[in-house]
Amino acid sequence: MCKNCNYTIHGAQHHFGWDNSFVPAETVEPGSTILFHCHDSSAGQLSPSSTVDDVKTLDFGKINPVSGPIYIEGAEPGDAIKVSIDSFKPSGFGWTANIPGFGLLADQFTDPALTIWNYDPVTLEPALFGEHGRVPLKPFAGTIGNALAEDGLHSIVPPRRVGGNLDIRDLAAGTTLYLPVEVAGALFSVGDTHAAQGDGEVCGTAIESPMDVVLTLDLVKDANLAMPRFTTPGPVTNHLDSKGYEVTTGIGSDLMEGAKAAVSQMVDLLSARYNMNPVDAYMLVSTCGDLRISEIVDMPNWVVSFYFPRCVLE
Repeated sequence: MCKNCNYTIHGAQHHFGWDNSFVPAETVEPGSTILFHCHDSSAGQLSPSSTVDDVKTLDFGKINPVSGPIYIEGAEPGDAIKVSIDSFKPSGFGWTANIPGFGLLADQFTDPALTIWNYDPVTLEPALFGEHGRVPLKPFAGTIGNALAEDGLHSIVPPRRVGGNLDIRDLAAGTTLYLPVEVAGALFSVGDTHAAQGDGEVCGTAIESPMDVVLTLDLVKDANLAMPRFTTPGPVTNHLDSKGYEVTTGIGSDLMEGAKAAVSQMVDLLSARYNMNPVDAYMLVSTCGDLRISEIVDMPNWVVSFYFPRCVLE
């Protein structure tokens, strides 16, 4: 329980996709603090006992459930919802999968794969990967947003101008997020919680993990935001900086191709150095490696870099 929470949104109060006709799970006043019980992105289809065969049979109609929606009194198009991300209560269970047809290197990794994670939900000590890997944890909500103005059901998968499946790892405890409002009441929802993720989430999944989330929802009138924005409470990478990074690059005239090249080279590097199955390396870097645009002005070629924290395997 959350002693300071005004409302609780239970796990059963979730939905798939965005639709401004959904009936609100709760109507709240601005400034309300809410406890959300969030499912993992498989909606429970993957469990601690799952095998790779369960990845093959995933029902994609039940991917990325989000808890809500919440109707915020007084919210109107042109306003913004101020989301103060208060805390996360992780479950201790997580999974990372290579899902055929999904992910940055989908053409290179065509078979399903699955890693099951167990971690300490209290201490959040780095999660063990194989015999040597230790991935630092940073819980956050991958999907967080408001309903769209356009009527009908919209897929949860792509991010939207009102938020949604942003997969920004820095939307962690202490961060303040501002989301544009396009419909009366905003119809806010949250889910797709992660225990850790690298910038880019390159294999398509992170450490997907069910957990409880406490948020405070406030209202900023006439904000007129075009897209979400957020403020972090402090440094965002110092939990990974202790031993530096291995960095690979992709250089060329297409940023997507550069990103693929940088990640593919990192998979090759880790596989050779640590005698690791390439698909395992691919899933590992998705949980803790960072894609960055290093240069985008020296036409006609741009530089994309992929940073892998050496502390994970050393």
